[in-house]
Amino acid sequence: MTVESGYGDIFGPQVPRTGDESQTATFALASAAYRDNPVVDIKKADNEWHQTEVKPGRSWAGIFRPNLGEAFSRAIVDRMLGPGRKPLIQSFGSEPQVAVEHALAANNIRKARDQMLSIVMVLCGVLFLPGLLVWLLVFQIRTAVARSADRRAGAMGTTLLVAVGALAVIFLIRMPFTGFWAWYARACVVMPVVGWFWAKQICERTAQDLRGRWDSLLAGSSIGAKVPEAVPTSPGETKADALRQSLAKLAAEQQSNSVFYAGPKGILGMGTRWGSWQLAEDLVPADPNREIHPFRSWDVIRAIHDDLRMLERNTINTGGFPTPSVRHWIVTPIAEGAKAVSRPEGTDVDAFQFKTHAIQDICNKQQFGAGDRHYLGVQWTLWDGQLVITMMITVTVLHQTLRIEVTGHALGPVNGLFTSKPEAPSKEVQKSFKPWETRKVALPLVSTDEVVRLTVRAPLSWYPPLLNWLGGSIALPEPFGLRHAWADQPWRHRFMADDALRAATPVLRVVHSAAIRVLQENGVDTEKFGTRSAFLSTQVQDPTPRKADVYDA
Repeated sequence: MTVESGYGDIFGPQVPRTGDESQTATFALASAAYRDNPVVDIKKADNEWHQTEVKPGRSWAGIFRPNLGEAFSRAIVDRMLGPGRKPLIQSFGSEPQVAVEHALAANNIRKARDQMLSIVMVLCGVLFLPGLLVWLLVFQIRTAVARSADRRAGAMGTTLLVAVGALAVIFLIRMPFTGFWAWYARACVVMPVVGWFWAKQICERTAQDLRGRWDSLLAGSSIGAKVPEAVPTSPGETKADALRQSLAKLAAEQQSNSVFYAGPKGILGMGTRWGSWQLAEDLVPADPNREIHPFRSWDVIRAIHDDLRMLERNTINTGGFPTPSVRHWIVTPIAEGAKAVSRPEGTDVDAFQFKTHAIQDICNKQQFGAGDRHYLGVQWTLWDGQLVITMMITVTVLHQTLRIEVTGHALGPVNGLFTSKPEAPSKEVQKSFKPWETRKVALPLVSTDEVVRLTVRAPLSWYPPLLNWLGGSIALPEPFGLRHAWADQPWRHRFMADDALRAATPVLRVVHSAAIRVLQENGVDTEKFGTRSAFLSTQVQDPTPRKADVYDA
């Protein structure tokens, strides 16, 4: 059962509607589960702050090495749904649950393929083990020789396979045995070859299915991820119910209003801080004969919150801002090199969400020294989820000084590795009568070596830890969040950079005008605040983003 409207029901796979073009980043990340690239390609997506580790397997077990899709989908499912998993970082601008469900669907497709290949392996391989071992040895030698950079070595590998095939034919004709063992020896030569042809058909069908889903996701007309094991059909299905609860927990954690500040890395999930503007002046009564009417930081923040919700309104009909997300955030500081985060617990937190009274207390009281801090954030998800712009506002009052700080954060597009479409395998060869010219020759979708690799891996696929030990795996960067782990900087894209820079000035002016209005209502002299605000309005027009969290001290 698939749910294809909105976020769906928590009892089933929650996927966006077919053709939802606002999910480009989500679908790009989800497509990695269906890819057949070499696993080391994941290193191409590393950024300045997050590096994915490719864990090697045993040096003698190269045939068990996974490809990118196999390793990625297994790592994503284990990290995001595994029992006792560590907390996750929110994936702003994407839906991590969709990517996880596509990883589950990809695992199911491969599991069905491996079940068929296991039957082939038993009927055509294990029952004729001597022949299977000889053919595997030949293929391993051929693969090792073919990997050489020397062309002659590559041709030698193909020659070796042909020579062994010729010897096999001679062996069939000039059989040194008689009776039962003669027929068994012939079967040991023939049946592994028959099994290879059978396995090739299975692998081709599965590869076409996986590549079709990969291409469909990147084209925007995505097909839903079928995860029937996430839908309990009876009260006794504890495994299905546990998976359903894990998906629901993932969705709840994605909506958490708690984030983490990791020094120069910025707020995890929102990107690095590229700009900071501070307005700080003394609270002086407008009327020397009267005292200031008491107010709190929350009063200023609430007025700013109400005005920020009007940002999409425009004086001139030029499109303007789309409707932003305006939320209160509780920010927890962690070390730059921290490998894990800890979600807050207690009576002030419900389903990963700080309650309103707790937010107000932190806003009014925790402004100096240890503890969490309160920020008001206005966030836009643009470019079909490829750009996330977040402006964070905090208000503090120390002694007689009120400080309003506005900071800009930007999370760029997912790495180009995830947006590359599948290409039909091909190679360039010299023309027969024009050796100075080349032409492209189409190759089979699944190569000979790939069929052997998949068939040998299949019987062990029921126990992934053993496959990971033999062939290797990938370790996701921590603290892990699906979106920010593979995000590039937006400054290399001219229009994305423009959007991030343009958002700062309107937000800054709305924040200042709302704050000054509250101060005037409470009897504060706002002349210095107005002068400082005008100065900052000029300063914010500087078109250069900076590394605001890298203090040169």
